[in-house]
Amino acid sequence: MSKAHPPELKKFMDKRLQLRLNGSRLITGILRGFDPFMNLVIDEAVEETKTGERNEIGMVVVRGNSVGLLEALERVM
Repeated sequence: MSKAHPPELKKFMDKRLQLRLNGSRLITGILRGFDPFMNLVIDEAVEETKTGERNEIGMVVVRGNSVGLLEALERVM
């Protein structure tokens, strides 16, 4: 059985990201950590609802299999 390779997310560390999750959920925050399963630690997280409401939720762990899209909101080198 082959080993899982970690996702190439080092260049996104400490950058502001926008995540689109299952169920059309949208979270914006700063990437603080990740693991080989693409579970993400997001700091200063803000959830944006479909009605345009913004809920500050602080630091969260997002399970990797719920991430549909990851977009950098800052320049990545």
